[in-house]
Amino acid sequence: MPQRDGKSTGPLGGHEGLPARVRAMEDAAEQIGTTLDAVTTCEELAGFLLWNVCDAVAVDLLAEDGGSLRVTTAGAVGLLAAGTAATSSLRATDRGHGLSARATVADGIPVHVLTVPVPDRDREDADRGHGFHGVLTAVRARTEFSDHEAATVRFAARLAAVHLGHARRLAATEDTVSHLQRALVAEPGRPHPNLEVASRYLPAGPRAVVGGDWFETVRLHYGRTLLVVGDVMGHGLDAAVDMNAYRSTLRDVASTDLAPHRVLRQLDALAAGDAARRPATCLLVRVDPARGVAMFASAGHLPPAVFGADGSATLVDVPVGPPLGTGVGGYEAVTRAIGPQETLLMFTDGLVERRGEDIDVSLARLAGVRPPVGAGVDAVVDAVVEGLDASHAEDDVAVLAARARARPPADPEAAAGPDLETAAGPDPDMPGMPAGPGLPTVER
Repeated sequence: MPQRDGKSTGPLGGHEGLPARVRAMEDAAEQIGTTLDAVTTCEELAGFLLWNVCDAVAVDLLAEDGGSLRVTTAGAVGLLAAGTAATSSLRATDRGHGLSARATVADGIPVHVLTVPVPDRDREDADRGHGFHGVLTAVRARTEFSDHEAATVRFAARLAAVHLGHARRLAATEDTVSHLQRALVAEPGRPHPNLEVASRYLPAGPRAVVGGDWFETVRLHYGRTLLVVGDVMGHGLDAAVDMNAYRSTLRDVASTDLAPHRVLRQLDALAAGDAARRPATCLLVRVDPARGVAMFASAGHLPPAVFGADGSATLVDVPVGPPLGTGVGGYEAVTRAIGPQETLLMFTDGLVERRGEDIDVSLARLAGVRPPVGAGVDAVVDAVVEGLDASHAEDDVAVLAARARARPPADPEAAAGPDLETAAGPDPDMPGMPAGPGLPTVER
């Protein structure tokens, strides 16, 4: 920088540089805090100061254990090393030294150092004036910092502090939301011992908000299990609350042992009576391992897939009714044979849907996944999640997989007990359903 009488007259130097200083502050407001990420904010702070004020800069943040953590550096790292001994400690700059300047010599070259605390107003309230996010160290060779430049450094540090506070509060909120999501999308209920189940839940991205994807298993009479996957429309805490409401209602309705399509009819009617509740898609599958059959019903949900022992997959053609909460009804069920070597895979749309891609193409890609021959249920789920790169999906992903065990159920009645749907005669909602236990391979 140019000098006059040993003082800097650079862009942020004397009085003639006032317009430049104003522009620098405007630039700081534009360049610092473009995201709600703490590390990015520190990098933007360092980059701004390096361009406008100093030759090297470092930003240290307060760690959880009370120590300091160097988050970013910019510029001549050698100058930072030379100026380290000259800087004030993190605690010292916080206790009464809002801005400290030191000078040292490195290889005969004077090095000027500014250490500025990055204040934390939230912690100031809690700690009676001793709160900070961390400390900023600005270093320049030869020419010392002018008062205006020091003010610019302080302004940039305080600006970054505001955005660091936003980032920390967002991180705390996301942590709370994450715990809430994990609690709501907990392990499904215990199925009968004759059914092996595996599940996965993958939130979308590092800045994901709580969503409405969920799954559940409900243990029914005579060795049967109801498998459920649902997706409340939208994201946020409201979607999570509605998801929990659907899940609780589902458990109550399913306990009456209605057929899946009748369960959906009840859920739809109850949800439609609550104007504040969001619509939701839902897929129900009632699995009866003793008879080797499964009954499917869908409320606007994508079809499940069945993986054979050889790894091949087929999509189950399930009649699709309207989403829950519309009050339209009209749900139908289909019955399909399912053997002990087949794995049923249910999922939410985040697993397969990709931006700009037709859903038929997405489902075909799922059907093209080939788990290893003889893979267990968990291995099948892993193969699907990895094959579709679900960890990078744009939407939340919920997956529920099940396979009937080859051994007989522990309860003898499960193999000999009556089928509650057919013992009293044909199901009026499923024309063609026989009155006895001899179910066809497929019923529509």
